[in-house]
Amino acid sequence: MKYVLDTNAFSLLMSGRPAVVNRFAVVSPGDVAVPHPVLAEVAYGIERLPRSKRKDQLRARFDRLCEEIPRAAWTDDVTLRFAEIKASLERKGRRIEDFDAAIAAHALAAGATLVTADRDHMTRVPGLRVVDWSADGDFADP
Repeated sequence: MKYVLDTNAFSLLMSGRPAVVNRFAVVSPGDVAVPHPVLAEVAYGIERLPRSKRKDQLRARFDRLCEEIPRAAWTDDVTLRFAEIKASLERKGRRIEDFDAAIAAHALAAGATLVTADRDHMTRVPGLRVVDWSADGDFADP
């Protein structure tokens, strides 16, 4: 695995954002994974919506991507990385949300680059490589 998608990258892929879709299309399928905290956040966002055609369409896109993209496993290494990230950022007074720390921990444990549209937020995590596929032409890895 080379890339781990965070919640906003997964959401942009779901919405069909051209830059993200194009970048996703040129990487090998086994090079991208999504952690369960991302899926939990997206599923929650969909579940909050009132019954509607839009909700049904989003759920269908979500299900399709879930079938297509493998999961980044939550291993013991991810657990330890999560604890290190959270404690380190707390000491610096630069905390991030627990799910964001968990998603970053998945990328660090896998030695992967985190795909995010929130570079400013996620670059707080020491040692985390980030790339933003939502910017047209941002195909360079860190």
